[in-house]
Amino acid sequence: MGAPEGAEFVRRRPAPALRPLISWYIGYRETGVPPRLHRGLPSPHLTLIITLHDPLVLAAHPDPSTPLGTYETMVGGLHTAPVLIALDGPQSGVQLGLTPLGARTLLGLPACELAGVDLDGTVVLGRLAAELRERLLEADGWPARFATLDRVLCRILDAGVRPAAPAPEVAYAWRLLLADGGGTSVTDLAEQVGWSTRHLSQRFRTEIGLGPKEAARVIRFDRARWLMRHPAEGAGRRTLAEVAAACGYYDQAHLAREFGVLAGCPPSRWLAEESGRPERDRQDE
Repeated sequence: MGAPEGAEFVRRRPAPALRPLISWYIGYRETGVPPRLHRGLPSPHLTLIITLHDPLVLAAHPDPSTPLGTYETMVGGLHTAPVLIALDGPQSGVQLGLTPLGARTLLGLPACELAGVDLDGTVVLGRLAAELRERLLEADGWPARFATLDRVLCRILDAGVRPAAPAPEVAYAWRLLLADGGGTSVTDLAEQVGWSTRHLSQRFRTEIGLGPKEAARVIRFDRARWLMRHPAEGAGRRTLAEVAAACGYYDQAHLAREFGVLAGCPPSRWLAEESGRPERDRQDE
């Protein structure tokens, strides 16, 4: 699926030293697109967005009590409800997919402190947020912007500040959930790390921000929506029944119910809204 006229999406992996902390960079640019709402859906990544054009305008937060506002840079934690972004005018910027296990090193605080919230980047990163935006605005083209991100963020690693790492058991449980698409039960996770289910759930939530059952739900949902957007090799778009079976849902109705809760709309409506807006269409790796 190609990007519509006036839209550009470019993806690249960060420098090797940053990959335990950041899964990907995505540069985006959209002009001449009609005003609409975009759903920022739950995923296994925290989000750092640095705008290069108009600021982000949030129309709804996962936490309804959070005041609405505009953001030149924004940091969002793991969540189980959609973020609604009002798109009205040109949009451009870079989005970073941050791993929960790397939040302490990159952001200086555990992922649990950002669960379910979206904050101005300066609240979390201080002056670094403004520096990142300024340097990205000065860079010419996506390769130069991605290289700038690598340099500035690697500087954090080179500074020698190493906050306490998550417990190895929590890190192992998180990676197991990612590896099997959220299919491992809390009981099996606890057995594999040698903890009780209660202790694992408490420590997992304290570090990640979601309990292991909630995290598995988000990981499964993230995989399902990816499969919905990307045709099977040598075939057309998958049916919802096929996606449900591949992702471990009981049936198509189960998938539809989960979509209603986590996306705030039926799968068909989300697909219609996102038509022509590839998440990772072009790759520059």
